[in-house]
Amino acid sequence: MAGKTTTRADLTEAVYRHLGVSRNESADFVQRILEEISAALERGESVKISSFGTFSVRSKKMRMGRNPKTGEEVPITPRRVITFRASHVLKESINASVARDAAE
Repeated sequence: MAGKTTTRADLTEAVYRHLGVSRNESADFVQRILEEISAALERGESVKISSFGTFSVRSKKMRMGRNPKTGEEVPITPRRVITFRASHVLKESINASVARDAAE
């Protein structure tokens, strides 16, 4: 199931092709969108993109872990992690493409 990875450059190229703006402008659009998403997540806000999914920040408490090499217990510091929950529309789209690929 490993395939191509979509990069920032791919997104920029898609904006360039679909909107007909310059490559520099499309790169600025993509950069600005990513900055807005990042800033909202840094503030602890959720980011919901309709028909795509929701990014949210979750706080994890301090816990004890174990060094797999030595077996020694080590504390894992508290931190915030980003989670993504795909929308039903995205899930259905992905599953439909899998079904199409299986039928071929």
